[in-house]
Amino acid sequence: MTQPKDLLPEGLEDRLPAETARINAAMHACLDVLDAHGYDRVRPPLLEFEASLAGRMAGVSVGESSSMFRFVDPASLRTLALRSDMTPQIGRIAATGLAAAPRPLRLAYCGDTVVIKASQLDPARERLQLGAELIGADSVAAACEIVGLAVEALGAAGLTGISVDFTLPDLVDTLAERAFPLAPEQIEDVRRELDTKDAGGLKVAGGAAYLPLLYATGPFAEALAAMRTIDAGGALGTRLDALEAIAASIAGSARITLDPTERHGFEYQSWFGFTLYAEGLRRAAGRGGTYRIAGSNEPATGFTLYLDRLAEAAPQPPAVRTCYLPLGHDRAAAARLRAEGWRTVAQLAEGEDARALGCGWVLGPGGPEAL
Repeated sequence: MTQPKDLLPEGLEDRLPAETARINAAMHACLDVLDAHGYDRVRPPLLEFEASLAGRMAGVSVGESSSMFRFVDPASLRTLALRSDMTPQIGRIAATGLAAAPRPLRLAYCGDTVVIKASQLDPARERLQLGAELIGADSVAAACEIVGLAVEALGAAGLTGISVDFTLPDLVDTLAERAFPLAPEQIEDVRRELDTKDAGGLKVAGGAAYLPLLYATGPFAEALAAMRTIDAGGALGTRLDALEAIAASIAGSARITLDPTERHGFEYQSWFGFTLYAEGLRRAAGRGGTYRIAGSNEPATGFTLYLDRLAEAAPQPPAVRTCYLPLGHDRAAAARLRAEGWRTVAQLAEGEDARALGCGWVLGPGGPEAL
């Protein structure tokens, strides 16, 4: 019976064997894809000095310093913080320990992150984050590689019905410079109304010229065509050409849509961003895009997947053959079984039920015998 002392804090939960097996299988499948494409895995620490970590998290919505757990390090008497996003840590590694490494630098990572408070739409306060960063490049070629890699990783994890939704995070800033001028104090209001798709609010905010952007959303080909009809004095031409090239690189492997004014989760991305979805998932599988590493200002392109979410739709990995080892069993024979890929469960006391313990075989004098 659950006692009050056994309750977990809000937003935290145990992962039981079946779900953990799906998470682990997805993690290994995704990491194998990244490794096969030349991405070297790094392991930053779970906590760092708060000032250093927060300084590299500027603009990261889920990684703002106010979201991080903090406490005083008894060794240094400085404030430490638990990471709420691993991407800034990868930027730090690239700018310090791997500053002299040849570019473009390809790094992969996987680890737990925690936040003080999550959103109502996604109440989880702990996430297992996996991703890849292509550092030293934010070109169309880099974007094609990263988007294709993310789609391939999701497919390797067993997800189906994958879709990619493109966005242009700095679209308002670009248009406000010349094509559709805005006063500095209007820019944030226009961004907000575009993000909420509020035509009336957009007019009130002084962004009437931006109204056509609200209707340039949906399936990629149609949305891109609508974007090309917007007379922005050539300000959008190269970006739309880039989007078309990126979409072409994953044609046939995912459904592609475009929402050029989407800003949620893209506060620190520059010219290009994308959100990943898959059949059976209630929320996004991950996000990615181009950005500048805080501190070094080096360009980078990357993506993050949320492995805990993937477990909602990832297939259960096939069961491994499990052999029961009775009291006094042949230890050398048991070792050979494990070397061949079997799973073994050793008997500890009389009266155990091998079937109840998940075993389909028992080790006999001549080898495994079906129960």
